[in-house]
Amino acid sequence: MIKNYSLNKILKTALRNGGDFAEIFFEKSDSTQVHCEEKSIEKIVTGSDIGVGLRVLYEGETAYAYTNDVSEKSLLELAQKLSEALHAKAFSQEINLNLLKPGWQNPIEENPSQVSFDEKVKKVLCASHVAWAAHPSIQQVSVSYRDLLRNICIVNSNGVLAEDEQTYTVFVVQVVARKGDVIQTGYEPIGGTLGFELFKSTSPEEVAHVAAKQAILMLSAPKAPAGKMPVVLSAEAGGTMVHEAVGHGLEADLALEGLSVYQNKLGERVASPLITVLDDKTLPHKRGSFLFDDEGTPAQKTLLIEKGILKNYMSNHLYAEKAKLASTGNGRRENYRFRPIVRMTNTMIAPGKDKPEDIIRSVEKGLFVKKMGGGQVNTVNGDFMFEVTEAYLLEKGKIGEAVRGATLTGNGPEVLKLIDQVGNDLGFGIGTCGKDGQGVPVADAQPTLRIPEIVVGGVN
Repeated sequence: MIKNYSLNKILKTALRNGGDFAEIFFEKSDSTQVHCEEKSIEKIVTGSDIGVGLRVLYEGETAYAYTNDVSEKSLLELAQKLSEALHAKAFSQEINLNLLKPGWQNPIEENPSQVSFDEKVKKVLCASHVAWAAHPSIQQVSVSYRDLLRNICIVNSNGVLAEDEQTYTVFVVQVVARKGDVIQTGYEPIGGTLGFELFKSTSPEEVAHVAAKQAILMLSAPKAPAGKMPVVLSAEAGGTMVHEAVGHGLEADLALEGLSVYQNKLGERVASPLITVLDDKTLPHKRGSFLFDDEGTPAQKTLLIEKGILKNYMSNHLYAEKAKLASTGNGRRENYRFRPIVRMTNTMIAPGKDKPEDIIRSVEKGLFVKKMGGGQVNTVNGDFMFEVTEAYLLEKGKIGEAVRGATLTGNGPEVLKLIDQVGNDLGFGIGTCGKDGQGVPVADAQPTLRIPEIVVGGVN
């Protein structure tokens, strides 16, 4: 839409009173949400949003403004107002815009906008019915479907002109079961950068069954034992460990501002030689994938840790400039109302060489974590605490009875250095990552991992 505007004029107007860099970010989004609660459809919401954000960087600082009036006249006026807030070094370079071609494609098979409301409602009600029928202990079931079509265009004073069309589809089932005073929750999400073909690989019934089974199983499970012990993290646990304990600390804004345990450690050993960590925006249909980030940087795979050695931080334009490096394409924003900040995309620990069954057999007595819950991390010192939503005892190399209420507590770099077996499998989790008041879609992944000793919270 804005490609027909006098984009050079808008950029130069924003830089009229000086600056190092100017950017126009256009976004148009269309979304549908269907939510079921208590066996009936509670909410169907559709909506569209459109707007533009203008940004000027000067001497490491940011000036940002946005509007939902996307006329050329409005953008020129906004650029003028933004420039009036600046008194910086004059911008003298020529602006020659060049349309960038993406380095890969992420085709959508079935556009959700072409699917009827009735079909979307049918999927939601089907999952709700299956979950309620799973067991008499089920007390509450909520099912949500959401699709989002996001069109963006980024133009900046470095000559970048980039466009991307992103389609997100997500389906989530949450089940609450109760037995006496014990209440347990099962939660299962699926989704990614794909359309309604999401349901070709996993049906709503399957999602509901997994969520219900988890809640019911944990009702009768005894409380997890407490203490230091070996722990095997299943690939099915998703990448909570890599996302929270490692990923945030490798974001350049935190690492360069003294807010990360990984500050000033490029080239140093920060993990076991078995550990390689990647952030890859080019994985087909994963929730953190795109063709261009929200600053127009082409998607790429970034090697963060290689065989235990810290190789790189994730960065956006601003922090790449500060570090005198190239951006890794991790500049992301929730929408046009927000300035871009450094964010993860699809972050993972790469698979190793060990067979998952051999890793399990190697533990005489410990804990097998199948599903992780929420967690928190102090990025300054690397300390973390994670909830475990589904776990089993490991006894004589075999998976035993289920246990509930476990937590994992430790220090990210220390735990990474301890890991002594890495599976040849890989399992993904999805979510929406929050940072600085913004939420963006992400995926994370890990293989089966063995931690020879970590503090497990439970009962003595």
